[in-house]
Amino acid sequence: MSSVDLRGRDFLKLLDLSTEEILYLVDLAAKLKGAKKDHVPHRYCEGRNIALIFEKTSTRTRCAFEVAAHDLGMDATYLDPAASQIGKKESIADTARVLAGMFDGIEYRGYGQEIVEELAEYSRVPVWNGLTNEFHPTQMLADLLTIRECFGRIEGIRLSYFGDARYNTADSLMVMGAKTGMHITLCGPASYMPDPALVQTCRQIAAQTGGSITLTTDPREGAAGADVLYTDVWVSMGEPMQAWEERIGEMKDYQVRRELMELAAPEAVFMHCLPAFHDQGTGIGREIFEKFGLSELEVTDEVFESPQSVVFQEAENRMHTIKAVLAATLCTEVIEV
Repeated sequence: MSSVDLRGRDFLKLLDLSTEEILYLVDLAAKLKGAKKDHVPHRYCEGRNIALIFEKTSTRTRCAFEVAAHDLGMDATYLDPAASQIGKKESIADTARVLAGMFDGIEYRGYGQEIVEELAEYSRVPVWNGLTNEFHPTQMLADLLTIRECFGRIEGIRLSYFGDARYNTADSLMVMGAKTGMHITLCGPASYMPDPALVQTCRQIAAQTGGSITLTTDPREGAAGADVLYTDVWVSMGEPMQAWEERIGEMKDYQVRRELMELAAPEAVFMHCLPAFHDQGTGIGREIFEKFGLSELEVTDEVFESPQSVVFQEAENRMHTIKAVLAATLCTEVIEV
């Protein structure tokens, strides 16, 4: 019997959850994934309605929330950047109170963490963080489920992240690892490292769970013995095209390529939260090639398409773990795992 009860709770960042609560969500996601694969109905939230606010567009996050809601018996209303008046014609506080009167839960994907925090403050229904500039907690649950599926465990796993370590993905990986006893290494240029205060907080948490947080500028040191090599795009959504020239110069040594994978543990896997620029199959990819002559950016196509790559398993798990968050926070009864 689980002692975890997340009913009515917000899901804003993993720092707000205990290790037990995080692992419960991973267990619940695995249970719901099994039900999905076996075509077993699991409409735990029949008749509920949720609002999806997307100030930043997305393929995986939107699809994951909408399919998860449907599988749980709910309807979802999508508010795109043009449809939402949040912070423009209507304050965040007023938006929260209006939507809470119409919906059973509110998802927000957009900019500052303070926006989703304020939504939660003024909402009387659960609020979920689909991504902010600072944190990406739903991605972390998907990563944890994927890691456990690959290795049979989470505690003690050595994960190394390469690239721009200042924003949501790297921040969230540190928190995720600290909370679950993993060894997280962030590898990138010295000027692209995370907030020292968050690093200190994560190290304090890791000291209690058996994990660790390491920062390095040496990609070979970062890759050595790692179980997981992880990267993300070098330029975030909404940044100007001019940012690419600077980032390419700064980040080229941190591209995940075959030589780094060979330094990792024998059974190491490659992970990426997507989208990835590993070829010229995207408009941006072609534009980068025409301007800089590079057909691969944060990861080579060889690594991305290799048997060690689990990026599409990871992407699918976004839906199963988001479904776990929705079910755990909206169901009238605690779901045992």
